[in-house]
Amino acid sequence: MEWLESLGLLGLFLGSVLAASIVPFSSDVLYIAILATTGQDLGCFLAATSGSWLGSIITYHLGWFGKWEWIEKWFKITREKLEQQQTRVRKYGVWLALFSWVPIIGDITVLALGFYRVPRGISFLMLLIGKAIRYLFWNVVVGLF
Repeated sequence: MEWLESLGLLGLFLGSVLAASIVPFSSDVLYIAILATTGQDLGCFLAATSGSWLGSIITYHLGWFGKWEWIEKWFKITREKLEQQQTRVRKYGVWLALFSWVPIIGDITVLALGFYRVPRGISFLMLLIGKAIRYLFWNVVVGLF
């Protein structure tokens, strides 16, 4: 993570892309470190939000290209169960996209949005809003200290 931190805002952008994809990495520590050392509220916000959003779009498309047969074969989930999940994800998935920043379940949620073909436009908008709220929160917290 130190090499990402040494790259400043570019490192924050790249780290955020990685963290929002299927790479097990959190951008929060990196965000706080760069924000605290540079004081660049807007720059950090834009770099992290856009990077995290791009990472989620990549993860969404990984789900989009997934096949039902793979899930049935590798995870032993029946087609009936997948169809039940599809109904729920299509009904609530767009709102779940707001919480895509939550570690572990966020990535799974984004994969599911893509896998079940939840419309891209609204999904991407909600992903962006969720990511923005997350980093605005950190700006407020760091600004308090």
